[in-house]
Amino acid sequence: MPNRLLIGFYILLSVLWLAGCSQNAPMGQYGFKKKEPFITSQERHNATMKSYYALGKTYSPTYIEVGDTMSGVASWYGPDFHGKYTSSGEIYDMYDFTAAHKTWPMDTVVKITNLDNGKTQIARINDRGPFKDDRIIDCSYATGKALGLDKTGLANVKIEAISFNSRPVKPIIDTQVNSNMAYNSPKRILLDNFGIQVGAFRIEQGALKTKDRYASLDLKHKSVVKRFDTADGRALYRVFVMGFVSEDEARNYMAYHGITDAVIIRG
Repeated sequence: MPNRLLIGFYILLSVLWLAGCSQNAPMGQYGFKKKEPFITSQERHNATMKSYYALGKTYSPTYIEVGDTMSGVASWYGPDFHGKYTSSGEIYDMYDFTAAHKTWPMDTVVKITNLDNGKTQIARINDRGPFKDDRIIDCSYATGKALGLDKTGLANVKIEAISFNSRPVKPIIDTQVNSNMAYNSPKRILLDNFGIQVGAFRIEQGALKTKDRYASLDLKHKSVVKRFDTADGRALYRVFVMGFVSEDEARNYMAYHGITDAVIIRG
């Protein structure tokens, strides 16, 4: 599938400086190699959610939700592309659990089910393709082998979006209620007032250390410490991570970082 290189050229110019490559990175919770830190920046999304042209056709990446599915034919690609740039700007590693999709957001984590033999595999989308109308996903060698594609070449599959490292922010188009309201209202609204409480401390120093630890995970979300006075007159310092656009994004953040005891808030 050499035509994928054409797509990589167009997108690579926008995202190359954003990409990181680690051939010996530790395995992440979903079975793919984890880059540190592995939270997709909005800049990377902005670059890879743009429409692009391939083999005489224009493709427009789409915003999806956790649970969205698609059925069709899967293929795989391997040695010819190993060590070369993907459309996301990463280096393609045929032994990593990744895949190419024409329109779903980069870094969407998908569950792929081979409907022909029942095998499943989790993979992360980090490339564009396959550019054949009857195919919906192009698996890396490792992903394809886990599904049995190394023996059959093609297979009927169902793919399901199960998580995002960070959900791309979808532009919000205002609905015109009346002409005066539409004229005076802002043209775009970004909801970012969801958060999670990740700790509560009697000693402020413990709260500050926890705040700094979460601040180092990514630049998109802000960690803060708030003081509350309890009924017994003592101070309680609560640590929050704020800036999520939805409860789903907050849950994805928790799942990715292995946070099991946090509380989602809105405020």
